[in-house]
Amino acid sequence: MKRYEMIVVGAGPAGLSAAIEAAKLGMDVAVFDENARPGGQLFKQIHKFFGSKEHHAKERGFRIGEDLLEEARQAGVKVFLNAVVMGIYEEKEVLVREDDEVIHYKGDNIIIATGAAENMIPFKGWDKPGVIGAGAAQALMNLQGVMPGKRVLMVGSGNVGLVVSFQLLQAGCEVAAEVDAAPRVGGYGVHAAKVARTGVPFLTRHTVVEALGTDRVEGAVVAEVDDCFQPIPGTEQTFDVDTICIAVGLSPMSQLADNAGCDMKFIPRKGGNVPVVDEFGETSIKGIYCAGDVAGIEEASSAMLLGRISGAHAARECGYLDAAEFDKRVGAYHASLGQLREGMFAPKNKGRTDWVTTDEGYTISQNLLKNGYVTEEEMKSFPAASVNKPGIHPVIECTQNIPCNPCQDACKFGCIMVGSDIVKLPVVNPESKCTGCGMCVAACSGQAIFLLNEDFEPGYASIGIPYEFLPLPEKGQKGMALDRSGKPVCPAEIVSVKNTKAMDKTVLLTMKVPLEYADKARFYKAEGEIA
Repeated sequence: MKRYEMIVVGAGPAGLSAAIEAAKLGMDVAVFDENARPGGQLFKQIHKFFGSKEHHAKERGFRIGEDLLEEARQAGVKVFLNAVVMGIYEEKEVLVREDDEVIHYKGDNIIIATGAAENMIPFKGWDKPGVIGAGAAQALMNLQGVMPGKRVLMVGSGNVGLVVSFQLLQAGCEVAAEVDAAPRVGGYGVHAAKVARTGVPFLTRHTVVEALGTDRVEGAVVAEVDDCFQPIPGTEQTFDVDTICIAVGLSPMSQLADNAGCDMKFIPRKGGNVPVVDEFGETSIKGIYCAGDVAGIEEASSAMLLGRISGAHAARECGYLDAAEFDKRVGAYHASLGQLREGMFAPKNKGRTDWVTTDEGYTISQNLLKNGYVTEEEMKSFPAASVNKPGIHPVIECTQNIPCNPCQDACKFGCIMVGSDIVKLPVVNPESKCTGCGMCVAACSGQAIFLLNEDFEPGYASIGIPYEFLPLPEKGQKGMALDRSGKPVCPAEIVSVKNTKAMDKTVLLTMKVPLEYADKARFYKAEGEIA
């Protein structure tokens, strides 16, 4: 029976991070994953991450995955693919099916990092081809290069639903609507806003009740729901779609931990039935750890830190790390994790609906929560979003306390400030002069920064917007500017297209609009693209 000092189940962000940490400290580490390629969900993720530099902020998920794989290779981690862990038994014996062979392994330590599975909701016709999960949609688009459908109804407005909706638009799909049974948008406001300004309507307090069609999805019926989330008769409306994408949350894949005999507990805010773990991820069975979504649903950035913590603790228990170095190392990881667990969307705040103001005392936009965008009047109460100064300057439409600060790091002239507390709203430094380089626009993971110049030409303003769609508009192209709700508001002409390697595919697209629309225009569509 082959023995390893550490066996990791799952080669996603948490599992790879745990394996790297332990291997770098000297442990002999093997990782088993049932998939044909490692990396878990990271390689489906083409959006830029939030957080700070140490959390991989402004890096795209698949590039983080590539870096982790290279780090694992250099650390000597052994990765076994197409390897299904069938069970964990006494004395930490691990049963693995590799191809058609069942092999027994022995682990001194085991880290379970099996992640989470997508939830589904039953409705009439939900088993028709064309009803897919958001993860499947991402796999089709971002791994296989296949459009999931031409016209898609998105069900769920959490971060997954919002991110995938935007990716569907990038892939050339039309998103008919963003539907959610909850009374408010569940994900980051900046994610919702970038979807809304493309023209996608938000229907909160609504759910899908039927998938139309015989052999495949040919339409969807949506209805308003009451306070008990039951469809209200007479409120039905039909959408002409060929795909219904479901993004209604995740459930921890904790069966393996349960099979191993770990103490389990049902904790709704963590996503369901999860193993009971301590601050290092260790379960009730000494030497067996759970890291990442399997122990509670969080973002991938948190999962990577949790993996590092578990890997370091296992290394200490095996004598590869002294107490002082362990405390220093893990203390830093916990501090970094603590930053991600602050703000309105922290795990401890899951389910809260009583937010009235930001930490700074600004009134939270109710229109954002209901319809996915902040109105022009509401935006005026946020100083960074309503800057009025001569020449070009940043306008920051970030209106919720989320852990993120790459905008601050991106500006070499100190135009944007967040401070040490990364959940604070960014502010514009009135004493600094903006050069119009656009690096803050590209760095913003929520695409919430615009460059405004109300002195561009007599009677005209220029607005630099983040743009991630193909084909790219060309200088001189004419079209329409859209407002925050996606409504066409005025003619627009492209005056600059800046796309440098450092911007990492977030293009600074600058359009000229009549001066009176400077505070309204936030997106661009070419002539012929307006429905």
